[in-house]
Amino acid sequence: MPISLVNPSGLPEIDAYRQVSVAAGSKHVYVAGQVARDADGVTVGEGDLATQVEQCYLDVDTALAEVGASFDDVAKLTVYVVDWTPDKMPLLLEGLTRAAAKLGVATAPPASLLGVAALDVPEHLVEVECIAVVD
Repeated sequence: MPISLVNPSGLPEIDAYRQVSVAAGSKHVYVAGQVARDADGVTVGEGDLATQVEQCYLDVDTALAEVGASFDDVAKLTVYVVDWTPDKMPLLLEGLTRAAAKLGVATAPPASLLGVAALDVPEHLVEVECIAVVD
């Protein structure tokens, strides 16, 4: 595993992610933003943020697996949420927790959460992209 996750002293410890990742691998993988779609392109969990977060993470895992990577190789995540407000955090964490349980991983790489006005279609509430590094 070429990624080491670190919470530096002097920075707050965040439960959902680590503040820094150190990548030692040689192959970089950039996964495009994944929205809540199944393999047929049908939106999953319309109107349900937690379900859409879960599907996004499952789709990111599918993309990573195709190139021989996994969440253990993720150096950075970016999460875009439509009309973000802090009261949506429990739903975001619920979806993340369900995906992590299904995948058998602790998804704690550094992450950025950005509130956006809209995504590709009105039904999509969240989009997740990542950068991974593998040997």
